[in-house]
Amino acid sequence: METSIVGVGVGITDRFRSVVEEKATRIEHLAPRAQRVDVKVTHRAYHNGRMEDDTVELTLTGKGPLVRAEATDGDKFAALDLAVDKLCEQLRRAKDKRVDSRNHPRGAKFEKGSGSLEGIDVQPASVDVIRAVATGEIPIITGNEDEEDYTPVVIRTKQFSAEWMTVEDAVDRMELVGHDFFLFIDARSDHPSVVYRRKGWDYGVISLSTLAAPTELAS
Repeated sequence: METSIVGVGVGITDRFRSVVEEKATRIEHLAPRAQRVDVKVTHRAYHNGRMEDDTVELTLTGKGPLVRAEATDGDKFAALDLAVDKLCEQLRRAKDKRVDSRNHPRGAKFEKGSGSLEGIDVQPASVDVIRAVATGEIPIITGNEDEEDYTPVVIRTKQFSAEWMTVEDAVDRMELVGHDFFLFIDARSDHPSVVYRRKGWDYGVISLSTLAAPTELAS
């Protein structure tokens, strides 16, 4: 794993570089897929130099999400220790979360062989019942059948303010909200678009484009 050290308002000594290399080994043990750790040391003075501190910022990049941590102390070595502890704790929590999700998957689980449904308090309908409902042999009663213009089809409508963003930002927003799709306006083309999740970490994009404004429909 590569290391890069930058000092802002402070010089970087050989001793500090050697300590960073030692800490990098600890980080690499927890994040073997990491490719690079950037270390930024910023020295600040307050009240005409009577109070000083150093802030150490760590940024870990590689095959996975970006991980950041920072800490401030009167001594840059102490700030480095605190920042490394924070970064390692974040890596441990992320690793434990991945292991827990593999060993204890959440949500409903359907067994193809037995047809059982686990993880949710719902008893699946039999094939005969589903077929009877589909053919109308068993009517669906909602209590609204006597209403004018009644239809058994329910369409729920939601409206949101349009947001212009890139496809990459839309994918990030979709992951943050935990949905399988996200509607937005592509900032590069100004076209209404939808990003959606495919298998694994693959994503797709659907966009609408028009060559001319639609003509008004005759009433």
